[in-house]
Amino acid sequence: MIGALLRIPFQHVTERVHAALDSAGFSDISPAHFAVFQHLPPDGARQSVLAERAKMRKQSMGYLVRHLESCGYLERVADPDDKRAQLVRQTARGREVERVARRAIAGVEHEWLELLGPVRFSVFRRTLETISAHAEAREA
Repeated sequence: MIGALLRIPFQHVTERVHAALDSAGFSDISPAHFAVFQHLPPDGARQSVLAERAKMRKQSMGYLVRHLESCGYLERVADPDDKRAQLVRQTARGREVERVARRAIAGVEHEWLELLGPVRFSVFRRTLETISAHAEAREA
């Protein structure tokens, strides 16, 4: 049952972010595209690295990146460390998507803080951070 207890709040956050993006005029982005934005550092990354971080096949990541690139959210630039490779990075439009998403997430966090109170919310957040760090360490 722990899976459902984690899934339901995750889906709530996803739905809120998607609704906020849609309201802000980014209706060509679906929740599937969130995997790209979530794993893309500010200085960009290779598509293969994005796929690895998102735990998906390179072809699937390529499909998502191509769509976001065609809509003007991403661009490909030469990798300064290897001119044969390309980095995927956000455009100004992509950075605006990130700002809208972060505002939506902050709104959810504020609601949960109100619901739980500051002490319980702090414990909740630290618990999630501990579990996340443990899971990431096991995968490494």
